[in-house]
Amino acid sequence: MANTYTQIYIQIVFAVRGRKCFIQEDFREEVQKYMTGIVKNKKQKLFAVLYARSCAHVD
Repeated sequence: MANTYTQIYIQIVFAVRGRKCFIQEDFREEVQKYMTGIVKNKKQKLFAVLYARSCAHVD
């Protein structure tokens, strides 16, 4: 079909084994910038990077 496209939204969740609280507050911003940079370098759109103490969500 002409002039059609598809958008696929993917959510990725990173968690450590046993869901231990390894993402420390003072380190979180640095990890967020790193993950954002990876997505932007792949020329993709990033909606959100959300953190809990035991996991990170990339939308």
